[in-house]
Amino acid sequence: MNVKAVILLISVLVVASCGRFGGFTGGAPGSAREVADQLEIERLDRKQTTIWDALRQQRDNGDRVAVNRYLWNASLEVLDFLPVQTIDPFTGVIVTGYGTPPGGGRAYRATIYIKDPALDARSLNVAIMTRSGPVAAGTQRAVEDAILTRARQLRTADGKL
Repeated sequence: MNVKAVILLISVLVVASCGRFGGFTGGAPGSAREVADQLEIERLDRKQTTIWDALRQQRDNGDRVAVNRYLWNASLEVLDFLPVQTIDPFTGVIVTGYGTPPGGGRAYRATIYIKDPALDARSLNVAIMTRSGPVAAGTQRAVEDAILTRARQLRTADGKL
């Protein structure tokens, strides 16, 4: 209970006690009860929000990021040789651990960010690294192209042109 509520409650009690003992003649009978009821209503309106309320409000407001499912699935298929460390379909982030591609000798890891519901190159952001640092821009572009190509194949197979 905050300080303002305590002061208001004490004031209401003082005024109510004056009315019962004849010291206060103004106001309708039972007005102290009405003020107490109003205080209870205000207290309930100011109740603290739980984590579940916050999550429910976020879901109801539609504030979540939409992720293109074809890009999502294509990313997982193309980079299936990499072990998935973190995956979050609500924000569109996939983080993998180090893995070696079939027939390759160098270990890679990737972070994929799908930031838009459109099946578009601008919706996809891929960062690939080796143990010694980032890969060449051509390698990264080739992986992005492979993901986009696979996503288009998935969309065509789904019958949604």
